Amino acid sequence: MIDLHLEREYNARAAVPEHPLYFRRWKEEGAAARASLPGFLDLAYGDDPEERLDLFIAKPSRGLLVFFHGGYWRAFGKEDFSWIAPPLVREGWSVSVVGYGLCPRITLGELVEQCRRSVAWLASHFPELGPLVLSGHSAGGHLVAMLWTTEWRIYGLATPQVQGGLSISGIFDLEPLLRTSVNVDLRLDLEEAKRLSPIQHRPRLAAPLVAAVGQKESQEFRRQSQRLAAVWPGVRYLELEGMHHFSALDALVDTAGPLWKALLEGGN
Repeated sequence: MIDLHLEREYNARAAVPEHPLYFRRWKEEGAAARASLPGFLDLAYGDDPEERLDLFIAKPSRGLLVFFHGGYWRAFGKEDFSWIAPPLVREGWSVSVVGYGLCPRITLGELVEQCRRSVAWLASHFPELGPLVLSGHSAGGHLVAMLWTTEWRIYGLATPQVQGGLSISGIFDLEPLLRTSVNVDLRLDLEEAKRLSPIQHRPRLAAPLVAAVGQKESQEFRRQSQRLAAVWPGVRYLELEGMHHFSALDALVDTAGPLWKALLEGGN
C-alpha cells in the first residue's frame, strides 16, 4: 500500500517544479561535452549491452573520479551526465561516467553487481590514473555506499585504491521505498530491501565518505544521509546550503566548494 507521506517525501521531481530545466541542461551540456572533450566512449566493462562507461582522461591525472548517475535506478543514462567531466578534467581529475542497466529490465541486485564490476574493471585497466574517488547522485549515491560494502576479491581484485567517496542525496535504507510507487519498477520485498540497504552492512573500505544532501531537500532525504553518518564510521554528513535535490549535483564540479573540502579534510 502506498504511504502518501513517504510518496511526497521521496518524490524529488514534485518538490522541484523546475526539474525539467535541469534535465534539459544536463542533456544539452552532456552532448556538448562528449563532442568537445577527448575521451573514450562506450567502453565495455561487462557482457550486458548497458555495461558501458565513458572515460575522460586528465594529463597529468591526480586521480580518477567515477560517477554513478541517479534516476531512481530506472531512468537516465551516462550520456546525460558527461557535463560533469570538463570542469573536473581541467582541475586534473580524470572522470569516468558509468552506465548500467535499469529497472525493471534488470533487478536492483543485478544493477549493483554491474556497478561493482565497473569499478573493478577501471581499477584493473587504468591504475596509472591514480586513486579512485567514487561518486554518485540520488540512486547513484546509494550505489556508492553499496560499493563500500563490497568484498572485492569476488571480483578478482584486491581492495582498490580509493581516496574517498562523494554520495550526494543518496538513499541508504530502502525499506521506506516499499511503500512508494518507486517500488513498482524496483519490485523489492522486505528481505531484498534489507539486503540492498547499505545501513544493513558494515563498510569494508576505510576511505572517508561524504554523505551530502541539499539543504532544501525533504526531511526523508536529509534523514537518509544523517542516518548513514550515524551508523558508519568515517562518514561526514554535509548539507549543501541553498540547494535542492537537482541543484545539489552542481556541487560535484566545484572542486573549491564545500563538498570537495569535506572529502579532502578526510570525512569526520
